Amino acid sequence: MIIVVGSINLDLIANVDRLPAPGETVRGSNFTTAPGGKGANQALAAARAGANVRMVGAVGKDSFAAEATALLRDGKVDLSGVGESFASTGTALILVGADGENVIAVVPGANDSVLPADIAKALLKKNDVVLLQHEIPLQTVEAALDATRAAGAISVLNTAPFRAEASDLLAKADYAVANETEFDLYGEALSLAGRDRPARMRDYAGKTGRTIVVTLGGDGVLAATPDNFLTVPALKITPVDTVGAGDTFCGYFGAGLSSGLPLEQALVRAAAAGSLACLKPGAQPAIPLAKDVDAALTGAR
Repeated sequence: MIIVVGSINLDLIANVDRLPAPGETVRGSNFTTAPGGKGANQALAAARAGANVRMVGAVGKDSFAAEATALLRDGKVDLSGVGESFASTGTALILVGADGENVIAVVPGANDSVLPADIAKALLKKNDVVLLQHEIPLQTVEAALDATRAAGAISVLNTAPFRAEASDLLAKADYAVANETEFDLYGEALSLAGRDRPARMRDYAGKTGRTIVVTLGGDGVLAATPDNFLTVPALKITPVDTVGAGDTFCGYFGAGLSSGLPLEQALVRAAAAGSLACLKPGAQPAIPLAKDVDAALTGAR
């Protein structure tokens, strides 16, 4: 079983020719809404990868809640751990440029009401895989990491968005997953030694005894374990929209670990899924099915 403790949002997405500079107004060409939130995205990705998934989180008592959870319901994700809050359902305001790059502002809303006591809803068991992110209160993330270790389960902490006060949580996770910018910032916060990113990754793995995974977008993925260093390429694609690619990677990575794949194979599959998620607009609507990832990997060989 994969347990996701995290955020549930409704994404409000506007397409623009280019991302605006500070203080600038640009004309948009399209507007859509789609279910999102890093936790929900990762839960759906794990489900589409073929895993059994339980979601722990919160939504508001508003009109956004049903739309925010619609694809999770369609994906057969267990939502028994999702509570209702008097706060609004979380939202993400997303601008997507013509080159596929994006800027995002997140309004947490009900996600801030996911508290340490809610970890009991996870029903943790030995060998479960728990996916976590930084869009809920950090005390809840820490409680989930501690509960995961106590249960003999496996924790995967996606370190997004960057929060300097979360630096000490990384070493509590069996696997920390960061993009290159986040890792560089955490590297400074943690005073990691090394002249380049791979050296700092090795320093992290050596000091903590844990695994660090760094995603590089179109340049693939790096991973450092206490005993090894891995480099995994991304699929060669022309991105339409990079929203949700990192969450797709995390969901598929968790599913790979849950199914018993060796680390390198789990990374390869997750990287391919993350690449495919860039071929369609939106976060959850763009998450590929397992059969599509299999076909892409077969074609890439």
